[in-house]
Amino acid sequence: MQILSIQSHVAFGYVGNSAAVFPIQRLGHEVWPVLTVNFSNHTGYGEWRGPVVAADQVAEVIEGISERDGLSTVSAVLSGYQGDPAVGAIILDSVRRVKALNPRALYCCDPVMGDVGRGMFVREGIPEFMRDEVVPAADVITPNHFELNFLAGLESTDTLQEVLAAVDIVRESGPSNVLVTSVITKDPTHLDLVAVSDEGAWSVTTPLLPISPNGGGDVTAAVYLSHLLSTGSTPAALGRTANTLFAILDRTLKSGRRELELVASQDDIANPPTTYEVTQLR
Repeated sequence: MQILSIQSHVAFGYVGNSAAVFPIQRLGHEVWPVLTVNFSNHTGYGEWRGPVVAADQVAEVIEGISERDGLSTVSAVLSGYQGDPAVGAIILDSVRRVKALNPRALYCCDPVMGDVGRGMFVREGIPEFMRDEVVPAADVITPNHFELNFLAGLESTDTLQEVLAAVDIVRESGPSNVLVTSVITKDPTHLDLVAVSDEGAWSVTTPLLPISPNGGGDVTAAVYLSHLLSTGSTPAALGRTANTLFAILDRTLKSGRRELELVASQDDIANPPTTYEVTQLR
């Protein structure tokens, strides 16, 4: 499978394409990374260097891939943080071009906007752009719990049944497959990953680790999309993704490092553990 991944890039650490490319390759897929920024490190450090790639330059790179007849072989487009609607428009245009050449291709969007405890951390207008333009064009989305509530127009969802109701609202807008990456209900010691598709709804419950490193959502979206392409099964993709991510986060926590332990976790990426089971919700 060939995946066109249009995301940010950092030289130091793992976010955006720097977090997505290695897991996708380790799972046996080709990935063509198109960079929207080329920073020294992620912005969580408070300081960084390097350029934002202008929207027209992002378009030029994609046009060059098209000139090599690359878009016709793309099986999926993956996008993450979209800090500029102009870049978002180019991503959506690329999706349309890919689907015109391969109607079976998927668009997987990680609708990065905010998180519990932090609120919205993107510039004004981006959440509405994601909700009204990007998410309806996607086949697969991977919001966190906070982002799901915003997309569904809800203040909060406190139970798995309420989460499923919110997912149903969002699926009516366009995406058929939704992975909610960090559902925290009344049990503060555990979290759930919840996946819903036309075939049903499933969850995986893992311990809630005291760690929230940058790039975790980027890895999650990349791994989930890769397994969806390989297996065609939502519950299988959910189970493998949840177990891989827990292993990565657990190893990162034990290492004491701020950045994800991606390379050290490559065996858990290629051969996911089976510690935590998938439960069918409906």
